[in-house]
Amino acid sequence: MGGQLPGYFDNCKIDGPVGPGTTPEPSVGFDGRERAIIACQVTHSALADSQILDELDELAVSAGTEVCARLVSVRSRPVAATFMGRGKVEELAAMVAAYCVSLVILDHPISPVQERNIEKQIKCRVLDRSGLILSIFAQRATSMEGKLQVELAQLRHLSTRLVRGWSHLERQKGGIGLRGPGESQLETDRRLIGQRIRTLASRLERVESQRNLRRRSRQRAPVSTISLVGYTNAGKSTLFNALTGADTLSDNRLFATLDPTMRRLSLPKAGTVVLSDTVGFVRDLPHSLIASFKSTLEEVLNSAFLLLVTDISAPDSQETRMHVHDVLREIGAENIPVINVFNKIDLINQVPKVIFSSNGNPDSVMLSAETGEGLDLLIEVLASLMSREYGQYRIELKPDAGELRSRLFQKCQVLDETYLGDGSIVLDLRMSDATMGWLMSRERYSGKWSQLD
Repeated sequence: MGGQLPGYFDNCKIDGPVGPGTTPEPSVGFDGRERAIIACQVTHSALADSQILDELDELAVSAGTEVCARLVSVRSRPVAATFMGRGKVEELAAMVAAYCVSLVILDHPISPVQERNIEKQIKCRVLDRSGLILSIFAQRATSMEGKLQVELAQLRHLSTRLVRGWSHLERQKGGIGLRGPGESQLETDRRLIGQRIRTLASRLERVESQRNLRRRSRQRAPVSTISLVGYTNAGKSTLFNALTGADTLSDNRLFATLDPTMRRLSLPKAGTVVLSDTVGFVRDLPHSLIASFKSTLEEVLNSAFLLLVTDISAPDSQETRMHVHDVLREIGAENIPVINVFNKIDLINQVPKVIFSSNGNPDSVMLSAETGEGLDLLIEVLASLMSREYGQYRIELKPDAGELRSRLFQKCQVLDETYLGDGSIVLDLRMSDATMGWLMSRERYSGKWSQLD
């Protein structure tokens, strides 16, 4: 025990003397990470395997917590008061004392009453799955919009849990010397949080209005958007960087990306598209997060295609894809065409390839964003899909239409360019019908055009 810092083990409950081999564990490790126990409850014993808490373990580590132990409870239905049964709560309390942790994380959304009752019995702070995900998002948000969205979701989550810590102030006291005007501390907190929620919602409306203006600008000068979606830590940001040459953060941890990023991507024979990197999905994503991140998720709704990135090396890859489809249905994006991208083939010694559906259309691409294997196949698939919406046109521009010519070079694939004797320009272009409509709507365009075979 030599060199021990004074008070380092003050928060630990120790049964028996401290001696060689009996050194208690601190509630906060030397690296400053909070120590925690993770727990869950399943309805059947067949589900109580060692891997059921792996994702919660990753979430906890991603939040900066050191996981010391796990607990799995088997019960047909939750207990109204404590979610888990009395015996499991007592076992959890014993584990909290033995490992001397300061946090218990449950892999379920629980009610404020259940959270409060468990805390009273185990003498330790309790955090449910929704609260843990909100904590991670709060650490990852960097943009102003992301911070506003996270704070709004946190306050909506907190507003249902205000009773904890203020139970002695829930009512205005009526004893002698205590009777008088005013409101309780709980009422004050509720009022202040309500005001802050309204303020944040108003600020987010302004940010959303600005985002809508940018979106309408892209629609007026049509450039198709392709969004990367998928389970968290599937490799979306790595793929995004590999395709666009961007340097967005890509890390082997859950929710490394929170704020959406967009970059231009040039496709051969199909022109330029916008590639969007979005936040990763996860099962049981809190509804407050989906509501708060509505404006961000709307970028997905305006996509021409979705690239559903899946970590094919993960043992639960099929299950994670189902969870992503669930979230897509929840936000109203279930009808947008999807191309499956099976990533990380280098970890399972697979070769890159394109998988076609029964009607001959490309359905899936197997690749490795980390090594670059199969990226050329994905680009070919995207170019093929986007080119189906494109036609070939011959456009004649007047000599003074230099600005319009420049915009067409940005938006279209120029097949040929010819200068006439009077200074007019004839362009053979490959463009989408939407771009052709944009061209026809421009007041300054009054030249000739024809569609090529």
